[in-house]
Amino acid sequence: MTHLHNIQICDRASGKIYSGQVPEDRYILQTLEKQGVNLPFACRNGACTTCAVRVKSGVVYQPEAMGLSPELRKRGYALLCVGYPRSDLELETQDEDEVYELQFGRYFGKGKVRFGLPLDEE
Repeated sequence: MTHLHNIQICDRASGKIYSGQVPEDRYILQTLEKQGVNLPFACRNGACTTCAVRVKSGVVYQPEAMGLSPELRKRGYALLCVGYPRSDLELETQDEDEVYELQFGRYFGKGKVRFGLPLDEE
């Protein structure tokens, strides 16, 4: 039997708190949408940062989150569209531009990008 986890998401833009239950074998975004929760998203495949959240407590498993660098994952960021809950979660939505700047801002306009994305540091 799959474990259900309680999910609580604070939408920073509106101040609203959303909650629901998500099985650990289901994506957080899609499952909460089916429960009537309206959260930001764009690509639905882990390639952008529109659905990025900050994990305040709990664990999100996100092996397909190619839109987030390993560094940002370690700092507690997750993508709802490809994230699976591994515990009860307390999350906070993030401004997409803020996450984008954290991830890529130090590269653009500084001559450090020759080709591709700078996701893996050498």
